[in-house]
Amino acid sequence: MFTIVRRPTPATTNAALLNEWEPYRLMDSLLRWEPLPDKAAPRREQATFSVRFDVKETKDAFHFWADLPGVKQSDVDISVAGNKLTITGKREADPAQKDENVFVSERSYGSFSRTFTLPTSADVENIKADLTSGVLAVTLPKRVESQPRKITVGTTSTPS
Repeated sequence: MFTIVRRPTPATTNAALLNEWEPYRLMDSLLRWEPLPDKAAPRREQATFSVRFDVKETKDAFHFWADLPGVKQSDVDISVAGNKLTITGKREADPAQKDENVFVSERSYGSFSRTFTLPTSADVENIKADLTSGVLAVTLPKRVESQPRKITVGTTSTPS
């Protein structure tokens, strides 16, 4: 049987959150704590959407993968400036309806940005990106002159 428990809304104070053991919400509130808040700065209401990447190097290319569930292709931007690869995007929250009761809201929404420093061997002119089934795959091939090549050793005959 499934039991629905109504959780406090985000407007609830941190002290009320400490009474229940919710480690993710507690860690989130601790990470957002600002000891010297700026009165002029707008208050951040929306949680940061944190994206994790896998980065691998093969003999031919550099590969980047990120899980982006619920992110539209039009909301992802990939740019290269010099030797910096920047991937930014956002995931929009579902609009709340007035006649809805929210019991649990644990998914994060908002924007993300990640910058990677590329080695000089990366061929930024031939970058490829694909977003399929919520997984972003970015491939940067290596330049031909930087790829390893095999050199055969031959014998030279000495003049007699």
